Amino acid sequence: MLLRTPPLRLAPPPPAVAWDDAPCPLCGARETAVACEAPDANPRAGSDPLTFAVVQCRACAVLFTNPRPDAGCIADFYPDDYRPHRRPRKLREAGRASAPRSAWGRWTGRRHPERDGSLAWVGRGRLLDFGCGGGSYLKRMADQGWAVTGLDSAVGAVRSVQAELGLHTLAGSLPHPALAPCSFDVVTMWQSIEHVHEPLAILREAFRVLAPGGRLIVACPNAASWPARAFGPDWFALDLPRHLTHFTSATLTTMLTAAGFRVEGVRQVRHSDWLRSSARLAARTPGAALWKRALTAKPVAKFAAWLAYLLGASDCMMAVAERPDQ
Repeated sequence: MLLRTPPLRLAPPPPAVAWDDAPCPLCGARETAVACEAPDANPRAGSDPLTFAVVQCRACAVLFTNPRPDAGCIADFYPDDYRPHRRPRKLREAGRASAPRSAWGRWTGRRHPERDGSLAWVGRGRLLDFGCGGGSYLKRMADQGWAVTGLDSAVGAVRSVQAELGLHTLAGSLPHPALAPCSFDVVTMWQSIEHVHEPLAILREAFRVLAPGGRLIVACPNAASWPARAFGPDWFALDLPRHLTHFTSATLTTMLTAAGFRVEGVRQVRHSDWLRSSARLAARTPGAALWKRALTAKPVAKFAAWLAYLLGASDCMMAVAERPDQ
């Protein structure tokens, strides 16, 4: 009697990449120079990691990934467990925090200084979080009395926020048909503007949905930071090809101004966990420098993050801009 062998089920090959050879996202020029090359640290399942180039515009100095996956296939490069789309454990355990510790955090402003310190508002403010991810920031601001709306292109993350947190979230990007002009007092973009193919168009749309006098807050990696220079292709915040534009303080200010905003300032934000992640990537290379291996230790990374902050060279920055009244 012959035994019938079940057919072998092979995983489908990853979809083909549709490439976009893009002009500069700020000025539209096409004269560029290669700044660095790095592989995808989170390659697609079933495929070898691709290597991507970061180029610099010769006209305005903006750094951007080019060529890049186009808007139709970039989602294929986001793992199912992509970290920004997950809800932090701290949010689930928020109710367990002690009252004295919470009170101290509120009084000193140290719990979320880079986020909450720029959002003083009188009355019930209207807030749009562009790239809301797992919704932890939306939840915190809703608990503080804000009327919040989240927007994210990851449909799964949006549905999760709707079902588990009961917050108003929309799938998609800007412009969005559900968002009217002048309908928000604050728009926030926490580590999201670097992910979009047309950042200037997104910022102009943020200007449109803000009420006159409203604020835009943008946090993103700082490509002119000490960690970016020190780690090069191993810099954690490079995150190719998901990060498409690599801002410095100067180029972020220029793009915000081009979108119509009045920039109030750009300040440094410490992320010692980013340093540790960069060090772990660097440690994969045989013969990695001892100082890079040392930065995988939390105390060393915290000290280095403070030092970079004091030198004005942190690997994250936050810009605050206003839509002028006129």
